[in-house]
Amino acid sequence: MAGGAGLTGRVFGLLMLVVAATPFFLSSPFYIHLAILTCLNVVIVTGLSLIARTGQLSFGHGAFVGLGAYGSVIAGMQLGMPFWVAAVAGTVIACLCALALGWVILRLRGVYFVLVTFAFAELVRLVMLDWPGLTGGANGITGIPAAELFGFAFDTRHRFYGLALFCAVAALAFSLRLSRIPTGHGFDAVEQNASLAEASGLNVHRIQVRAFVIGCGIAGFAGALLAHYVGFVSPESFNLSLSISALVMLVIGGRYSVWGPLIGALILTPLPELFRAAVNTQHIFYGAALILILRFLPAGLASLPARLRRAAGRS
Repeated sequence: MAGGAGLTGRVFGLLMLVVAATPFFLSSPFYIHLAILTCLNVVIVTGLSLIARTGQLSFGHGAFVGLGAYGSVIAGMQLGMPFWVAAVAGTVIACLCALALGWVILRLRGVYFVLVTFAFAELVRLVMLDWPGLTGGANGITGIPAAELFGFAFDTRHRFYGLALFCAVAALAFSLRLSRIPTGHGFDAVEQNASLAEASGLNVHRIQVRAFVIGCGIAGFAGALLAHYVGFVSPESFNLSLSISALVMLVIGGRYSVWGPLIGALILTPLPELFRAAVNTQHIFYGAALILILRFLPAGLASLPARLRRAAGRS
């Protein structure tokens, strides 16, 4: 079993190495752009995966990406904070909002939790839209400066790709580390059987709130990176479709695996570009892929290597 787990880790490590090296051999700025978006999606979906590990699926994840983005931009452009301080400020704002929301709604289960997270995402979008003095309203905020650290500006796509890749690897490493310590074990216990976890002395509500705050904080940090990469934010950048895309990436990649966000982001980030000329076909593909994954691989594509090993062992 340990050998199989080690093999799986090496396979996904090799996959990450390929992702890291590929853009440096590409001359097209478009492909570098796709690679950057893939890395940022890995960070966003990793945050969502931590929430899912306590048995909840949020339809408001995109709102926390937006809170981190707007928080960072406002702190940097209006308060004059350096990029990294502003990014931390945006992350803290996302965490505080997640704490306030999570403490109230994480006693809800199933569809009720989903509906409230959806309502919160819409509320955040409306606040962004109707507060033009702070957020720029429907016009958004333009002219956002490039990320900078110790005088080094990440002002080209190759430079920003290095930053985005580092953050994606850090997010996956954090998730992997979390899965091996008592905090992560508590997450998994709650997801597997919340009633049994409660009977065993675990505070299920506190564990779920902790996972919610951490996951939304990671999403907020990704939002800060995204804002300083694109150079523009608007309320429509963080609508429901962002939350749904993150959720689909997680389900297809594998919600029970540390590597699920990587797989989901690698597959689904480039697809909108491939289906650019046929938007309806894109949605049909998403629907068909979800049905097939949920029917034949309910644990996502990350579970495929283990299933193939078991099939080879029986043959």
